[in-house]
Amino acid sequence: MNTTAVKILVVDDEPPIRKLLRVGLGAQGYTVNEAHNAAAAQASVDEDRPDLIVLDLGLPDKSGQDLLIGWREDGMQIPVVILSSRTDEAGIVKALESGADDYVTKPFGVNELAARIRVALRHRLQQQGEKAIFQTGGLSIDLVKRIVKVEGKEIKLSPKEYDILRVLAQHAGKVLTHQFLLKQIWGPAADVQYLRVYVRQLRQKIEQIPDQPHYITTETGVGYRLREPE
Repeated sequence: MNTTAVKILVVDDEPPIRKLLRVGLGAQGYTVNEAHNAAAAQASVDEDRPDLIVLDLGLPDKSGQDLLIGWREDGMQIPVVILSSRTDEAGIVKALESGADDYVTKPFGVNELAARIRVALRHRLQQQGEKAIFQTGGLSIDLVKRIVKVEGKEIKLSPKEYDILRVLAQHAGKVLTHQFLLKQIWGPAADVQYLRVYVRQLRQKIEQIPDQPHYITTETGVGYRLREPE
């Protein structure tokens, strides 16, 4: 992806954070604009239409959460990566369920954030057309024939195990909340324990060391993420 044409809006009320991202993301070729509060962020979105927004949840004039909800209700599809504190798991989950594409927790490294940005931008492009074959490392999924292979060997999955893997593959590299996966597979009233049991069974079948997963990683208190294709 050519980053020089990609405009990123950083919304954060802390000047040191904005400077860190302006310098760090700028060094990776992105064009970075800044907003110190929700009003400035809205003005920048209306006037400049960024390709991606890095959004802090704790803004002085309006919560980043409310800002995000408003954008999604208005139909805005610009990818949004959330900045949040490590202790705000509930806020992270709510933001993801409100339409955020990913998140990083403070303190964070610029390279970590840049990786999340690349995934979010790539995911939006891929939504326009789903590939028949998904592959990451030694794991391949034929989304048409419903065939799963690890290192070339076909793996037999139950229908629910396959459905979980399929949904993760359709959003590879992006964290999916427990609630999102439950709604996709079982419906909104399902218990999260169902999901944990099936993910554990799925790891037993596709991971070389199930207790140290390589493909399906856990985002503590939030959900799961499937390793993105190289």
